[in-house]
Amino acid sequence: MNYQGLKLEKGMYNVSSKSFTKVLEELDPSKNYENTDISGLDAYQRQLKRYDIKVSGANSDTVEKFFSTTNAAVLFPEYISRAVHQGISDVTTLDDIIATKTKIEGMDYRSITSSLPERGVRVEQVLEGSNIPVTKINLQTNLIPLKKRGRVLEATYESIRYQRLDLFTVTLKQIGAYIAKAQLRDAVNVLLNGDGNNNASVKLGVATVDTLTYNDLLKLWDNFNEYNFNTMLVSPDAFMKLLAISEFRDPATGLNFQATGKLSTPMGASLIRSTAVPANHIIGLDKNFALEMVSAGDIEIEYDKLIDKQIQRAAVTATTGFAKIFKDATVALNISTAG
Repeated sequence: MNYQGLKLEKGMYNVSSKSFTKVLEELDPSKNYENTDISGLDAYQRQLKRYDIKVSGANSDTVEKFFSTTNAAVLFPEYISRAVHQGISDVTTLDDIIATKTKIEGMDYRSITSSLPERGVRVEQVLEGSNIPVTKINLQTNLIPLKKRGRVLEATYESIRYQRLDLFTVTLKQIGAYIAKAQLRDAVNVLLNGDGNNNASVKLGVATVDTLTYNDLLKLWDNFNEYNFNTMLVSPDAFMKLLAISEFRDPATGLNFQATGKLSTPMGASLIRSTAVPANHIIGLDKNFALEMVSAGDIEIEYDKLIDKQIQRAAVTATTGFAKIFKDATVALNISTAG
């Protein structure tokens, strides 16, 4: 079916396990447009082109362009969803600390855990006829708590109908930024305190309260067993104390920051400064094994209200939770506590 003749309806937002764009793609596959002047556009973008709706740039259309026809109005919730997603992507550091993402249907979810050799246990060769060491994989005892985060979009259609979509997108991206920051706080809490399955992080103190030395960082690094200390989440006040350590004044660190915008440590770990981390805390982790992000569906939007121009009090939410995969892949250092 050509994208020009596709019938759009509200029900496309209510198909189990499928996003609006995925439903569109099944009806109007992008592969049908290879080697054409619109190759590279996904099914939703082709619908924007169909109704000549420009959502970005100095010449973007106004909000009311979405409501020029009943069909075009169905595209409005997906526009909001994409703008919120963009806001999440612009500010989130979750991808830098998450090992894997899991999407589920419903609200009940148990993660898994497995056993690894204890610290100091040698990994011996498996001789002929001998038993191969066992790694046991089990379901966690308790469900992973999921939290709904979001904002209510409160506006009348009359108040926004003449607003340029480019400007309206900025407001929607701010909603995404709020969701991302709330999710990061949830993730940090699980890294520190566990997910309810007796897997809180090892918590260390420093040699002298309220001061930080390179030896304290070596102590943090030494507490990693079978994992790599490759990421540090740092509160703003702890970040300033880090930068005061002479080992962090390596010119190569500054050059790397100028080139990539990312700071690294003398141990090779990436450094992430975040207000989501409690004061005076440094969280060290192996980002490849520490944390699982669990999402119940995608961004949820009250699509029926938006399509019917009942924008006031329309909720935009995301339901997520975080699970510790391996407890020992995270170690925390509290600068206000003596070790």
